[in-house]
Amino acid sequence: MTVGISVGLVGLGSFGSAFADLFMSHPLVDRIALCDREPDRIERFARKESWQSKFHEKDTYHSLDEICKSDLDALVIITQPWLHAPQCVQAMEAGKHVYSAVPITSIPDGDEILDWCDKLVEICRRTGMHYMLGETTYYHPQAMYCRRQANEGAFGDFVYAEGEYFHDVDSACNLREVMKHRLASKAGQEWLEIRRKYIERGIQSGPMHYPTHSTSGPISVMNAHAVKVCAWGYANRTNDPYFTENGNAFSDETALFYMSNGATMRICEYREIGLPGRETFRVYGTQGSFENNCWLSNHDRQPLSVEEMRDPLPDEVIDAFRSCSQSSNFYGGHGGSHAYLAHEFVDAVAHDRHPATNIWEAIRYMVPGVMAHKSAMRDGEVLDVPDWGDAPE
Repeated sequence: MTVGISVGLVGLGSFGSAFADLFMSHPLVDRIALCDREPDRIERFARKESWQSKFHEKDTYHSLDEICKSDLDALVIITQPWLHAPQCVQAMEAGKHVYSAVPITSIPDGDEILDWCDKLVEICRRTGMHYMLGETTYYHPQAMYCRRQANEGAFGDFVYAEGEYFHDVDSACNLREVMKHRLASKAGQEWLEIRRKYIERGIQSGPMHYPTHSTSGPISVMNAHAVKVCAWGYANRTNDPYFTENGNAFSDETALFYMSNGATMRICEYREIGLPGRETFRVYGTQGSFENNCWLSNHDRQPLSVEEMRDPLPDEVIDAFRSCSQSSNFYGGHGGSHAYLAHEFVDAVAHDRHPATNIWEAIRYMVPGVMAHKSAMRDGEVLDVPDWGDAPE
């Protein structure tokens, strides 16, 4: 019989709050804790009637240092993106399994990103703690369906895949407002000083430093990793402060990868583009292909509904999530991925197994973008993409 676990939620801002009820209500969570530097965010959940059976006021914390000293089994870290990697390292050193919001880390220096990837692998190996990246696209219905098809061999051999994240700074989810909101927090004010030091060093970033929404779909479906990359960038031409003040060399980057399975993959990360936001991928094989919510073969075109593409969740988990949902859609945001992310982490910790998006898998979504940006900065030079291997058995 599986024993329930205890989970601490670190970061209760707008994104963290979207997951709080899901983690609290999961049948395998017996105890929930709350941690945020802003006391009013904690109060929002601490006083909820539905939380009282799993939450006690003693499990209130106002810093990562405090909650790391607790006896909790696991921490869900949904803080500012530049804090993710160091906070996950600190938590695992303290004996906690960790869930990290995407990306692994968000800093301008690609070499530092690679160093953090190496540190996270080392600490997972050394401590035996589990790490999970909360990559939303991994649990989009399309990705779940394509992985099932791939496991059945329906694609045949993979030939080509492409993924894109077209998110203009002024689109519906306005990135200027997101940045403004982040900088208004205590951590955001600290980031301004950190960012200034990168800019003084001449470090220039780009959208490929956050590629996981476009890479995770095709990479997880093909179960392959990038081996080589060449990339090019488009530099903003209007002196837009969103790009100039953040030290971005490019507003858009396009990369072509050679994959470990012999396929080719094209990835686009665009933050300046005149169309509604789009986050999608397409995969093509010798026997079957997937694009635009359709399964395709030489003789057939099969449109698919969201429900047909989704993997099933356990009935007891569905019942628990539905009971705490404020709407009929208990799956949550980002393509209905939130429910799957919460379940996967809790279930993995409770059963002492690697989560699907463990650190070795997460690196395979992140590092191709780091190397693509390096290539773009070198006018398309072909570069090797490092790999840390598979998760240990």
